[in-house]
Amino acid sequence: MLIIPKDIFDAMLAHCREGYPNEVCGILAGSDGEVLKLYRMTNVEPSPVSYLMDAKEQFAVLKDMREKGLTMLAIFHSHPASPAYPSPKDVSLAFYDDCVYLIIGLSGAPAGGEPVVQAYSIKEGRVEEKLLSVR
Repeated sequence: MLIIPKDIFDAMLAHCREGYPNEVCGILAGSDGEVLKLYRMTNVEPSPVSYLMDAKEQFAVLKDMREKGLTMLAIFHSHPASPAYPSPKDVSLAFYDDCVYLIIGLSGAPAGGEPVVQAYSIKEGRVEEKLLSVR
């Protein structure tokens, strides 16, 4: 189970809404399954159907996590117009077996609906839903 404090969860959703109509991405770090820090990442491939994290930012974030004794717990990105389920491209680019992949579906959000957030494990092309707790 991945545990996300409400303030970090809300900041993640705000980051996703700010990037609409393009996909937005980021990293959640912490320890023992509890998120302690959100890293907003730049999508260097601004698109409503794709994302790619800035490599320099990603390197700096990994260094910062190491210095703070944090572990990368999750990678998140938004789906502006599609369901909160991994696309074939998402599955093919899921390189971190020990990470949770969060997808924030925004298809109802522009009209005032709430985003849909789903957590997944993606290993060797297999997608499995994971438990997510916001506290």
